[in-house]
Amino acid sequence: MRSPALRHVLTHLITPLLMCLGMGLAYMGAFVTPEPHHLPVAVVGHGPRAKVFAQTVKDAAGDKLDIRTVPTRADAIDLLRSRDVTGAYVPAKKAPELLVASAASDMGATAVEKVFTPVAAEQGDPLKVTDVAPPAADDPTGQGLFFLLIALSIGSYASVAAIGAAGAALSPRVRALLALGVSAVVGGIGALLAGPVFHLADHDLTSLWGMAWLYSAGILFIGVGLHTFLKRWTTLTMMVLFVMLNFTSSGGLFRPELQNGFFGTLHAFWNGAGFIEGARSLLYFGHDGLTRDVWTLAVWLLLGLAITATAAAYERAAAPAEAAAVLSHRVSEGERAEEEIEETVGV
Repeated sequence: MRSPALRHVLTHLITPLLMCLGMGLAYMGAFVTPEPHHLPVAVVGHGPRAKVFAQTVKDAAGDKLDIRTVPTRADAIDLLRSRDVTGAYVPAKKAPELLVASAASDMGATAVEKVFTPVAAEQGDPLKVTDVAPPAADDPTGQGLFFLLIALSIGSYASVAAIGAAGAALSPRVRALLALGVSAVVGGIGALLAGPVFHLADHDLTSLWGMAWLYSAGILFIGVGLHTFLKRWTTLTMMVLFVMLNFTSSGGLFRPELQNGFFGTLHAFWNGAGFIEGARSLLYFGHDGLTRDVWTLAVWLLLGLAITATAAAYERAAAPAEAAAVLSHRVSEGERAEEEIEETVGV
């Protein structure tokens, strides 16, 4: 290619085109065709009759459902509040009931309702749906936490570009302190949006800020560390890690039981899922499972600290060679300048 400028532009277009491809594959692969895969549900009842009924539903649904029986309605509610099942069907001669916890997943509750509405209709009775754990009144679909996750993520990985590029001349220690401070601010913005602004949370705002800080700090330290090695490819890498794979596996829109195995597997340990499930535990489910989700976020932060420490060590080791290269460059520039001066004087 004859034009260096055109070649430079085309090289830089690789990143947005890869983003376009990656976003399409990730979002469409995760969200376009949600279907139940081993969706955990319960049937309330005991004895052979309940087991036969549960097996009949299972045979009709195939791999879409995993069904268990529980003896009482209270047991079913306990399973819903611990998020061990997505729904529980209570057979009855009149007004059969479906128990759901839509705060865990509005889409999951809808999927279970679609399964059991025809079952109740076959018995000639309308289905009564009872929500034992509804989301906040100002967040009727329960998806507000997912959009909060998006805001926290954008604030975090966009700050990586600022600290990594604009702060390249700063020492690794100063960049690390900036990452720590920025993550605290991002977490504060998240708590402000979740509480006073949009009323997603009316309690435990300090704890929610702590989780948002952990989540943001993990992203920032990973990004600041990776920038030392990846340079301009850092943005694409951050998009892959914390947008393409993160949002799609978080469970904010669809629980893993409604997605394919790839995103369902990521949900078990990815940081976005840790934040979403931790926030749900904090706000709606009496802190059930919260410790595990906080540990997930803490492990991501520890990974970020390790990457940043590795980058700092690398920069310290490379500093003498870079200084020598800069000095050599300046010497050569000075020699060329002297030659030009001599030539000018000679003329």
